[in-house]
Parts: sequence; structure tokens; C-alpha cells
Amino acid sequence: MGSKLIPTLICIAIIFLVIALMKRGWSNRQKSQKSWGKLSEVPLQYDEKNPLAVFPGTYVCTTLEGDWLERVSVESLGVKSAGQLFIFDDGLIISRDGAQDIYLSASEIQGVRTESGVNGKFVEKDGLLVVSWLFGNHPVDSAFRTQFSEDKKTAQRMILDLAPDAFTALPQS
Repeated sequence: MGSKLIPTLICIAIIFLVIALMKRGWSNRQKSQKSWGKLSEVPLQYDEKNPLAVFPGTYVCTTLEGDWLERVSVESLGVKSAGQLFIFDDGLIISRDGAQDIYLSASEIQGVRTESGVNGKFVEKDGLLVVSWLFGNHPVDSAFRTQFSEDKKTAQRMILDLAPDAFTALPQS
């Protein structure tokens, strides 16, 4: 039994060290992004307004635009959660369980496309809806996975209609 104790203790120590380093890295990332600002509050008018469409699904995360490995850690933007995508005639809201909603006016939307994966989530080809926008002065991509695959194309087209100047790559029909 004594011959197994030392390797076991070494493994436990390595696991704790890795966890401590991961926590330190996330904390340093949050500190470096703290100056980026805060998410916009959802305007009160949306409490009374009916959305054009609601898509249930999963908010995956927000990453730096074009770099699916660089999560944004402030404002819980790097944390996956269940949510809903609300599309209105002048903006959209990504409602996230346990975190502040992401509100984007039509003028803030810079792009919409589909991807097969972002940091921590890989799915079938074009399985994620990705909306590009500016957080402070930083271009970011927010990924959302609709619960029903047919909703993804509908949501993408609706966002493009909402923000026609946004760049998009529509999936092939």
C-alpha cells in the first residue's frame, strides 16, 4: 500500500497545481479585459415590445472576433449557459440564464455567420450562429446554438434583414 501512496499524492498535487494555474489564467484575463466596459442594459421599451421571433437554445460564449480560442471573460461572456435569442425589428437580445442579457441594437451588429465550433463547443458543420459586434472598442463574436437546427437559417436571415450592412455568409440551401 505504501508504494501507491507517493504516486497518488504526486498526482493529486499535479491536479491541484493545474487547477490553480487555470484559475490564475482566467483571473489575469479578467483583469486585462476589465477596462473594456460593461454590457449595455436592455432598454425598458423591450419589456412591452413583442419580438419578431424567439429561438430557444444555448449561449456558447463570446470570443475575440476571428479568434475562436480567445474567450472574453468579463461580464460572464465566456461562460456557457442556456438561453434564448430574441429578434426585434431594431435589435436583438441574447437572454442568458444566470447572467446579464446581451442587447445589440441593429447598428451594433457587424456580421452574422455560421460556424462548426468555437472555444469549448464543436458541433456539426454550420451548427452555431455567430454574431459579430463591438464590445467597447473590441470586435467580438458571440456564438449561439439554436435548439432546433432549422431555426439557425431563419435567425441568420432575420438578423441580416435587421442589419443589412452586416457581413454574412449564408449557408447553402
